[in-house]
Amino acid sequence: MHKITRRRFLQGTTSLLAMHTVPVAATLQSPTPRQSAGPFYPVELPLDDDNDLTHVAGQEQTASGQITDLDGRILDQNGLPLGGLRIEIWQCDINGRYRHPRDSGDRPIDPAFQGIGHTISDKLGRYRFRTIRPVPYPGRTPHIHVVVFPASEKPFTTQLYVAGDPRNASDFLYQRVPEAYRHLVTTEFRQSGTANIDFTASWDIVMAVTPG
Repeated sequence: MHKITRRRFLQGTTSLLAMHTVPVAATLQSPTPRQSAGPFYPVELPLDDDNDLTHVAGQEQTASGQITDLDGRILDQNGLPLGGLRIEIWQCDINGRYRHPRDSGDRPIDPAFQGIGHTISDKLGRYRFRTIRPVPYPGRTPHIHVVVFPASEKPFTTQLYVAGDPRNASDFLYQRVPEAYRHLVTTEFRQSGTANIDFTASWDIVMAVTPG
């Protein structure tokens, strides 16, 4: 049973991010490759779209799946943090269903999975989400959709993949990323030693331009 409360997670985000400090790189970094948003970006954002996708307001249950803490930083190509940016993630639930009218899957939608969430990067560029380890759905390897909204620039959209998943080799969108850059959209989901958390993952997003 995942007994951690929604309030404890949301209130603890700042303090836990403070422990996730990584030295900033001194050399020019390759930008994270852009990717398609796909067909299932929500038509309408839910009233509840905070950074904890494993709880939905009005639902007592926790989302089914392997609970995962995902964190990282949003950086420019000089390795400098980009704070104050809205970042969203969305993904299918444990049954491979998106909260979208075009998803015609026949398995039930998990009512306890939020489906999409957002947060704002802090002054050190850091972000954090609680979600589930992504699962496959027909035709796709496990992945999480991501969009960042820089000021005065068009949204930056990409997808995050699970390192070592054998389905990556046959996924048409993953294979479109040149092999030398695939590590920039891939990260390890490591088993957690923390109670109530199954996996942890860290992933930095490098923006090609600095917001104005």
